[in-house]
Amino acid sequence: MTNSSRPRRPDVTTVEIIGGPEALTVGLNDYDARWPEIYRHHRRRILDALAGADVDVEHIGSTAVPGLAAKPIVDVVVAVPDITAEEDYLDGLLAAGYELRVREPGHRLVRTPARDVHVHVYERGDAAVHEYLLLRDHLRTHADDRALYESVKRDLIGRRWNDMNDYADAKSEVILAIKARARAARP
Repeated sequence: MTNSSRPRRPDVTTVEIIGGPEALTVGLNDYDARWPEIYRHHRRRILDALAGADVDVEHIGSTAVPGLAAKPIVDVVVAVPDITAEEDYLDGLLAAGYELRVREPGHRLVRTPARDVHVHVYERGDAAVHEYLLLRDHLRTHADDRALYESVKRDLIGRRWNDMNDYADAKSEVILAIKARARAARP
């Protein structure tokens, strides 16, 4: 793996969703104390698959927030030095049993065959990683926003979604408002 600040090649320019849209078929579960352990297991699995690679691995999403109801899908973010150098990370993740689901500019998503763990790969320094951590850390320490977010999720999950991405998009307004408060609350 190189530590050059320049990508090895141009990134992809289109969104490729392997398998096409998928209906949202899972509901919200109350917080499960096993989610951090599932994350730790997959963190180790990812680090083993990418042995020697300079990567950062974090637990993100609602399963990373104690007390918050969530879809039973553990989200993990992996920051790599060069998103365009897929041979440095994607081959190892696929060999470890993850399946490629999304390839889009600046982002790759692999997941378990059971679809219960999603691994988001970004280039180190990508603003998306910072945004995930900002939201996670704020929700961990601000009960009012945690309750608001859960309320919105409970309302939305009761609707029919032909594509899980549409459900995620529907949460954007409340997420943006919470992140604005998180930025304002920083010292």
